[in-house]
Amino acid sequence: MDWLTNIKLPIGPWAKTAVTWLTTNGKDLFDLLKVVLQAGIDAILFVMQGPFSSDQGRFAYALALIALITLLSWYLRRSLGVTLFTFLGLLLIVNQGYWKETTETLALVLAATGVSMAVGIPLGIAAARRPMFYAFLRPVLDLMQTIPTFVYLIPALILFGLGMVPGLIATVIFAIPAPIRLTRLGIISTPDSLVEAAQAFGATPSQVLRKVELPFATPQIMAGLTQTIMLSLSMVVIAALVGAKGLGVPVVRALNTVNISMGFEAGLCIVILAIILDRLFRTSDEGEGA
Repeated sequence: MDWLTNIKLPIGPWAKTAVTWLTTNGKDLFDLLKVVLQAGIDAILFVMQGPFSSDQGRFAYALALIALITLLSWYLRRSLGVTLFTFLGLLLIVNQGYWKETTETLALVLAATGVSMAVGIPLGIAAARRPMFYAFLRPVLDLMQTIPTFVYLIPALILFGLGMVPGLIATVIFAIPAPIRLTRLGIISTPDSLVEAAQAFGATPSQVLRKVELPFATPQIMAGLTQTIMLSLSMVVIAALVGAKGLGVPVVRALNTVNISMGFEAGLCIVILAIILDRLFRTSDEGEGA
């Protein structure tokens, strides 16, 4: 077997050359992208945390935001159980002293979800319309979801530096296959009879997409949204390793110091946030009254 290992393909050096080329030739583009993404995250953080500098002001704003989210949960789900869990869960997070970290995690999740859906839905539509494009795209999506996250954290860290942006990029790479696949699934699952009926009435391809295929695919697209949120939340600890703020920071700190109390508290806050987001955006009402 020595002959097989003597001639090693330089896959690692090729990857290093590609990243070096991007760093050298795309610096301005990546700097601009970093500024835009950071501005989006900062805008969400401003809404979540408010402009207050005093502890009393921040506490009052947190309570007002909790009340608003609770009302939103009732408006979206019409479930007393979901509404009560949302209210008590968010109050527990404040009680444990992790509200600031929770808002930072929520900002990262919302930003990553927004980018993933904005890019994933059009790609899913294109993949449904062009099978050859999906044949090329599918192994790329498989690679994005199966390659160890730490592998693409390295180039993200080199291209964007420490902070929220490399964490956002890594989260988007990990989460974006979900909306692409589920959007495509929803489009191709549209019954041919519906499409043919729309075409018989003179609908253009864009009208068929907007008025027939996308409405039929809405449950799958919403499922993709929920999956994207959950996948983004699963990345908060890994994103903390490249400087992203949020609940991942106390988890990493607890791991380094073997602090069971801090790790359990931060982990519980992540679980509460995940359950609330799942209940708010899930497509089925099954089990919500429990």
